[in-house]
Amino acid sequence: MRKSLILFLTPAIALGGCAHRTSTPDEFAVARNAPLVIPPDYTLTPPVAGTVTSTPEDSQQQAIEALFGGPAPRPPSETLLLDEAGRDRAALGARSVAGDPATNVIDMGATTQAIIAAPASDSDVASAQVP
Repeated sequence: MRKSLILFLTPAIALGGCAHRTSTPDEFAVARNAPLVIPPDYTLTPPVAGTVTSTPEDSQQQAIEALFGGPAPRPPSETLLLDEAGRDRAALGARSVAGDPATNVIDMGATTQAIIAAPASDSDVASAQVP
């Protein structure tokens, strides 16, 4: 009897699990994606062999002009200030030699030059001999 009870209950339990249904997704509740849009035609033509292409310098200059709009006119006050400062007398390579140790850009005076030329020391007290 016990054997028949197990043979009867095992399929009943197995089939009973099939009767319990979970909720299935509703196919009508799914949102649809927007259709793909073809981008506008910009009428770009492929490059032709033998024609002149822009160099990287030209591309960089075009990018600067696109970002900043090209050279802007200076106000009269700024022009006057630059003229008084001597912009027409400045050396063309002044920025490249400004950090050179052999270049005296400004007159620092003897005390400042002695402090800069002082040898390195491990002492806690700083000292410099001024001539």
